[in-house]
Amino acid sequence: MCSSAISFISSPHSLSLTHVFPTKTNPIFNCRVPPLKPPSFIRIPYGSFKKPSFFTSSKPFSPLMKWQDCTVKMEIDVPASVAYQLYSDREAIPNWMPFVSSVKVLEDKPDLSRWFVKYKAFGRNIEYSWLAKNMQPIPNQKIHWRSLEGLGNRGAVRFYPKGPSSCLVDLRISYEVPQLLIPVASVLQPFMENLLERGMDRFAKFAKSSSSTR
Repeated sequence: MCSSAISFISSPHSLSLTHVFPTKTNPIFNCRVPPLKPPSFIRIPYGSFKKPSFFTSSKPFSPLMKWQDCTVKMEIDVPASVAYQLYSDREAIPNWMPFVSSVKVLEDKPDLSRWFVKYKAFGRNIEYSWLAKNMQPIPNQKIHWRSLEGLGNRGAVRFYPKGPSSCLVDLRISYEVPQLLIPVASVLQPFMENLLERGMDRFAKFAKSSSSTR
């Protein structure tokens, strides 16, 4: 009975595969495999990352800041259609949102708006701005947006009918933690949710007052 043996002979520079057939002539077939190369690693300097490219040299870019999510919900005593219409007026949002100082809709591009935040907290004067784009809304159900420049953020407001004269307003916001506030990031989220709850409470009163005067 014939038998065959396969053996691997390695060296620091190459790897040989020898298949031996035990015959009279004892032919030996050698297959030489190219030297094994050690795995490649991308060295990442502390504080930055590099994006590798096969055709161009790597260029460093700033790491993404941490994102936080906030959600607040509140039932208010106006129909969903009324709440939707009021919240659609972006320039009126500073009337109820504590930290938003002004919102200006661009005249030539009504789906874009410039937002300004001015607030004092954590012993700092906090001032930021961003350009936001309103995405395609669902009438009487959903308003959503994302920032195009400035402070990174995105979010949505949803309106759920609870009866003929009330609705549930669900506000969800995600934002980048600014470099200035990274040291207080652990307490920033509950602080922001508290501000949003206060804003939602003021919106409920604002909507009720606006509805009664119509």
